Parts: sequence; structure tokens; C-alpha cells
Amino acid sequence: MIITPPDPNAAEGHVAEMYADDIDDDGFVFVHTQAMAVNPEAHAAFENLIQAIVPSIGLRVYEAATLGAARALGSTHCLLAHGRKSLRAGIVDEAGLTAFAQGDDSGFAPAERVVIDYAARLSTDPASMTDDDARSLRDAGYSDRQIVDITLAASARNYFSRTLLALAVPVDEVPGLDPAIAAALTRPASDGAPPTADR
Repeated sequence: MIITPPDPNAAEGHVAEMYADDIDDDGFVFVHTQAMAVNPEAHAAFENLIQAIVPSIGLRVYEAATLGAARALGSTHCLLAHGRKSLRAGIVDEAGLTAFAQGDDSGFAPAERVVIDYAARLSTDPASMTDDDARSLRDAGYSDRQIVDITLAASARNYFSRTLLALAVPVDEVPGLDPAIAAALTRPASDGAPPTADR
């Protein structure tokens, strides 16, 4: 990574909050947090966007959209971080998450699997999407607001994941995640998008 993040010892404002959150949760500052701290205003705007999205769809659907997009993109940073979040929140169990890494979404509820598929299409071939794609969400029971927010959730993950990938941000080990699950998430099945995590 060629960029130089803000010095943790001199961090102020939102940067200090970003660093403190990581230290409080895991005892160190993740490299991806340091990279995003170069533009703290953009990071704060991203957080505000997520806070505007989650209330209508709930954490389970948000994480389904996030994981679906991250797998399609081959984003190990986000697969590891949101895989752990999904485990801790009881959204999916260890067997289901390991299966997800290999392309088997059966550990998720049927309506969540529709979201995963939708997020993958958005992440790999958005130009070919039609009303039929959004209709799949409608048929799964999602409202207009939820369809928009699922789309925003997947799009937001593209923004975050593609930024980290483009900057070649190193992938940190995520504490508290079983090594076998972490290994599976490091080489996910990705619908034709090659894994890009070995950095």
C-alpha cells in the first residue's frame, strides 16, 4: 500500500474515533481502517449512509447484501469482517458461513438468498440488470423502500471493497474467527470473479 495513513499517536476528530473503535473491539487498528482514515469525511459519510439504510431492511438483510457483494467482488477484507459480524449476530452459523464461502447459500433464509444473488449481479454485471432483478426482491416480500435500500447496501459495499482492492490494502487477520472459516473466506467462490486477497 503506497499511501501513508494518519499517525495513530496524532489522530484527532473522526480519525481518532475510527482508531479507537478498532482498538476497543480488537486491540489494534486494522490496515483498512487506516487507509480509509486518509479521508475521514468520506468515511463519516459512508457510515451515515449505512445508518440510513439499515433501519428499513434490518441487520440480517444488510449483511446478506454485504456478503453477497463482497463474495462476488473477491473482497477478503469485507468477507472476513462481515463474516465475523454475521456469526456474532447469529445471522448464520459456522457451517453456513463456510458453505457460503464455497458458493452454497443454504445457511441463509430463502429471502436472504435472493438478496445475496441480487447483490452478486449488481456487483458483477449491473449494466444488464432489468426490472426482473428487482422483481425477484419484490417476489421475496420486500417493499419499495427495502428494494432501494438493499440496492444501496450492495452498492455501498462495492464502493468500500473496490477502494480497498484498488489501493492494494493488506488484509489483516480478524481475531475471533476460526482459522478454517477464515481460510475458506480468503478463497471464496465468486461467480467468475477471481479471489484477490493474497496480498
